[in-house]
Amino acid sequence: MAAEYSSFVAIGDSFTEGVGDPDPSGGDRHRGWADLFAHRAAEQWPGLEYANLAIRGRLFDRIVDEQVVPAIKQSPDLVSFAAGGNDALRPGFNPVQLSTRAHEVVRLLKASGAEVVLFTCADITPHIPGIAVLRKRFVATNDAYKRVAKRHNAVLVDLWSDKAFEDPRLWSEDRLHLSTFGHMRVAYDVCEALGVDPDPSWSEPLPNLPRPRREMNGVQWAGKHFAPWVKRRLTGKSSGDAVDPKRPELTKVK
Repeated sequence: MAAEYSSFVAIGDSFTEGVGDPDPSGGDRHRGWADLFAHRAAEQWPGLEYANLAIRGRLFDRIVDEQVVPAIKQSPDLVSFAAGGNDALRPGFNPVQLSTRAHEVVRLLKASGAEVVLFTCADITPHIPGIAVLRKRFVATNDAYKRVAKRHNAVLVDLWSDKAFEDPRLWSEDRLHLSTFGHMRVAYDVCEALGVDPDPSWSEPLPNLPRPRREMNGVQWAGKHFAPWVKRRLTGKSSGDAVDPKRPELTKVK
């Protein structure tokens, strides 16, 4: 019989914040896999409380420094931790250092009494021009999380092995963040890993790509999405500089 949890805190960056999946209720807020999972799980775990501390653009160390202690202070019995993807895109990336600190983080979370959900990253290399040169970094990061999950008996959601992410429809126009369909797929995988029945709509056939997405070539994509990213790196800015956690405290899922 699958375990049942009463409180869930999500920690991470844009992946967990939900960037790429606009909230259907409107505004600038994003929904994302963690919201989808929490609402689905609440149907089977009555009274589930949920917090989401993730902020886009955050690097591993800042995620740990800003989010781990606030999460532990809320005494959740389920925590998701996803970090390191932004680090792998930057010069000086050190997978050994990431692995060492990931062990420390998961040990702390486990010691607090929480079950911990970890992730391997989905493979973005087929979708972004020229990024295949970084493939070894993503593999090293994934290998680190596999070792951490095994050592601490954490739940591992292996997105790298999920071939569904080869479909460009699961990625947003910027090709770096997941689309609404991509976030649904992650929510599906998390449900499967935790024994929650996924929403049947998450596995329905996908619509065709919009024509502008099909026709956008590498040069157009670079001008619209890659150049602004490079500019932020050069100026020391982050997409999350003015962003606060969308759900900082555990509250009942409605």
